[in-house]
Amino acid sequence: MTQRISASEIPVGSEIARYVPGAHLHDCYDLPVESAAPSALQTYLGVVARTPAWVNRLMVIRNRAVALVGLKNLGQLGEVDPNKLASAYRVGDRVGIFSVLYLTDEEVILGDSDRHLTVKLSVYKRPGGDRRSVAVSTVVHVKNALGHFYMFFVTPMHKLILPAMLARALPATRDG
Repeated sequence: MTQRISASEIPVGSEIARYVPGAHLHDCYDLPVESAAPSALQTYLGVVARTPAWVNRLMVIRNRAVALVGLKNLGQLGEVDPNKLASAYRVGDRVGIFSVLYLTDEEVILGDSDRHLTVKLSVYKRPGGDRRSVAVSTVVHVKNALGHFYMFFVTPMHKLILPAMLARALPATRDG
C-alpha cells in the first residue's frame, strides 16, 4: 500500500490548535510514520535534513528580497547542527530558521516572529489508533499590510513546499 501525505484538520488535542483563532493561514498535513515513531522534534529534524535543493534556492531568493524592506534573513530550512541530538534541544533554542516554542515528546512547536507576521509550525504525534501519523501544522498571524503583501506571495509557495518536503521524508517502506 502506498503511503501518502494528506491534508487534514489541525488536531483538536494539539497545543498548536490554541493558535488557530484569528489566523490568516492555517493548514495541516498528515505524514505517515513507522510504528516506532521518534519524538516530534526528531521527526522535524528528519524532515528538514531532507530539504530539497530547490527549496533552499527559494529561501535564498526570499532572504534577498525581504532584505530590501528590512525583514530578517532566516537562512535555510536545513541549517541545523547535524551533531546535536533532538534530546539536547530546549525551549528557546534555535533550530534552523525557527526557535523552539513548545517541546514535548508528542509535539514540538517551532516559530518565528517579525514585524509583519508570526509563524508557528507544529509536529504532533497523533495518539493511538491504527493510523500511525504525525500532523504537521502551520499557523500564521499577519500583523500589518506588509504581512498581507508577503503572504500573497508566500501562501502558494507554502502549499507546494510543505507537502514536497514531507513526501521526501516518508518512511523507506513506501512504494517507488
